[in-house]
Amino acid sequence: MAIALRKPQEIDKLRAANAIVGGALELLRTETRPGMSLKELDAMAEDYIRAHNARPSFKGLYGFPNAVCTSLNEVIIHGIPSEYRLQEGDVIGYDIGTELEGYFGDAAISVPVGAVSAADEALIACAKDTLYFAIDSIKEGMRFKELSKAMEDFIKERGFVPLRGFCGHGIGKRPHEEPEIPNYLEGGNPKAGPKIKNGMVFCLEPMICQQDSTAKILDNGWDVVSIDGLRGSHYEHTVAVIGGKAEILSLPQGA
Repeated sequence: MAIALRKPQEIDKLRAANAIVGGALELLRTETRPGMSLKELDAMAEDYIRAHNARPSFKGLYGFPNAVCTSLNEVIIHGIPSEYRLQEGDVIGYDIGTELEGYFGDAAISVPVGAVSAADEALIACAKDTLYFAIDSIKEGMRFKELSKAMEDFIKERGFVPLRGFCGHGIGKRPHEEPEIPNYLEGGNPKAGPKIKNGMVFCLEPMICQQDSTAKILDNGWDVVSIDGLRGSHYEHTVAVIGGKAEILSLPQGA
């Protein structure tokens, strides 16, 4: 399937859907503290999304039961909210999707709970810094595989490795569209495959492991961990290519 090129009015609709995601994530960031339960945080974000006339698009997507993926410590992505209450030193990832007037938004952050170790600070920073490095690297005409390789190189230079088997993706009138955008080079040739063009809208989402890139899905069918059993991190933005470079759509309104 061809990668969609969005008209300016479509990008405006995607920007509106994504601004709600950004606002919900900022709410969760500010409410992250010891004693908060994952289900309380999930409900808080869902209320925020619905108050802004949007729908939490993850709820029911492929059977996911909640509005927010809450990925705790060793869980890198797709964590299901539970009654667990956050403790000082935890690392929690939030991934949120919305649908507003037929257009979708998607973004994620990883957040320290109180004071965390220097190692965990570096882990979180790797995901965030990789994301913003990748966004700044985007220019019209480069290939998606070049972008994947750049992310992989950046992650490895920080002493970490990218989670394999999961990837960023296109987004628009469906939550997941073409292309798939791994955080590592597949196929060996970064000069192969489709090129980035003005009007494309997609999600970049570095998912960081400490030692082993191999993913394992836990018994609940959702939580994704590395087989190394160590903590991970995850950051994501939806971006649109406008005027030859990437604009972040998933920032809170006014940010």
